[in-house]
Amino acid sequence: MAYATVQNLIDRYGQDQMLVLADRDNDGELDSAVMDRALADADAEVDAFLARRYQLPLAEVPDVLQRIACDIAVYRLCDNDAMVTDERRRRYEDAMSMLRRIGSGEVSLGITPQAAQRKAAAAFYEGRPRRFRRDR
Repeated sequence: MAYATVQNLIDRYGQDQMLVLADRDNDGELDSAVMDRALADADAEVDAFLARRYQLPLAEVPDVLQRIACDIAVYRLCDNDAMVTDERRRRYEDAMSMLRRIGSGEVSLGITPQAAQRKAAAAFYEGRPRRFRRDR
């Protein structure tokens, strides 16, 4: 499931910043393969934290996951240390911290977790009381 799109990245960070990060052949156009790879990496990281708690793919993407995926994708677009600014690193670290909190259940996405769905569907068996015990 795609948590963010190229257009989401452009809307959040601007065309100029995306060109700096994703125009690898310097032709003035975003390299779609580079953008798609960064977004796929971000999706994989988000899924890794959500898979234990939520049924994937999600029916709709909460805004917080879109923001997290954008921050991760921008960090992944930085192909060298010179491109990783303090702000980009901080946003990535904040995104990872939020994913950990969502994965642990400390922060809710506002949707029903998979674990809760599983418990609701549990089967129970009830039988007659025991006739024989150790003391009889």
